[in-house]
Amino acid sequence: MLENTVKMVVLSTLLHLAGFFLPPFYIKAEQEVQIAVEDEETIVKGKIDILVLKQGFWVLEIESKREAISPEVGLAQILSYLLANPDDDIPLLGMLTNGSYFRFVKLTKQDTPRYALSDSFDIRNRENQLYNVLRIMKRMAQFFSNKMYTG
Repeated sequence: MLENTVKMVVLSTLLHLAGFFLPPFYIKAEQEVQIAVEDEETIVKGKIDILVLKQGFWVLEIESKREAISPEVGLAQILSYLLANPDDDIPLLGMLTNGSYFRFVKLTKQDTPRYALSDSFDIRNRENQLYNVLRIMKRMAQFFSNKMYTG
């Protein structure tokens, strides 16, 4: 599957089943971001594949790759995008996928940025871990549905 196919077939279905297509959430695709490196005159530009928002706050950033590529190659990319989030106070969440393999990322930005990775979920194994991915996404949607943000 190509990257756009992964987004259209796999991710759109998961986002729908998890409840992210319903209010209070809204989704942006191909959201452009810029990161300026302070020590150098470097500006990194890119496009977030899928961004789930609630009241302007980033709920989940998703980086997808085509099936033939390990989504782990997108780790630096997703961390860069999460660092571009204007809100430094809340932990940021992301997901890497190639349609068969999924991994969640959590980034905290206070003082020194730190990240953690979830276990990997592979839908091709005998246990079909897609149900676990959907369960996690549903919990995220439920948590963020009830969370109030103040500017």
